[in-house]
Amino acid sequence: MAAQPVKAAEPGLVPEKPASQRMITAARRHFFAHGFRGVTMDDLAEELGMSKRTLYASFASKDALLRAVLLDKFRSVEMDLDGIMAECSSDVLAALHRLLACMQWHTEEIKPPFVRDIRREAPETFNLVEQRRRKVIERYFGRLFEEGRRAGIIRKDFPARLMIEILLGTVQAIMNPSKMAELGLTPKTGYSAITTVILEGVLTEKGRPRAKRGETGRQRDHGKRSRGTKRGSVQGDV
Repeated sequence: MAAQPVKAAEPGLVPEKPASQRMITAARRHFFAHGFRGVTMDDLAEELGMSKRTLYASFASKDALLRAVLLDKFRSVEMDLDGIMAECSSDVLAALHRLLACMQWHTEEIKPPFVRDIRREAPETFNLVEQRRRKVIERYFGRLFEEGRRAGIIRKDFPARLMIEILLGTVQAIMNPSKMAELGLTPKTGYSAITTVILEGVLTEKGRPRAKRGETGRQRDHGKRSRGTKRGSVQGDV
């Protein structure tokens, strides 16, 4: 896989000053866990041990802070995805599995109250999230689907663009609080189901055995780690 060019600074992102980043980190934790509406600037200023005036000196409004939080989140997602692409540069299937697992992990940070609040209170910001998610999926998965087709492990009988639209549509339809609640899913089980369906659908006969071997190897490694943890716990107790 070719190296990715260095990306320009995100428009609208607050410069990386320690104080500003500390504000963003605190807001990110509270917004994602408790929702946007239920957390006030007073709450954040008190936790950070600063005046509300100091907070407003960096962020003119709560909406501005929300935007900075979301840009910070997407930047961390893309840094993780870039790392996976670099580490799995010669293994398309490993990269696909790890990209989906990474997105699952990042989704678990965002709780239903936050999604509910930005849909109701900040629809323009919610649209920004949807647009950015689309760009992330198009950039990373589109590249992998094309490389997988060249390697003969991704199907060529329908366009890679259609595969991306199916993945996007599935994520948008399933990975939202109301639908997950209706289906009895968590972010982890939702992404696991999407991973299984998408990979089973796009892989060729050549790719499926490799995918199964990779999944078996990951399960075996996980079992070893679990047993090692249990042995360590027993020894520690003794």
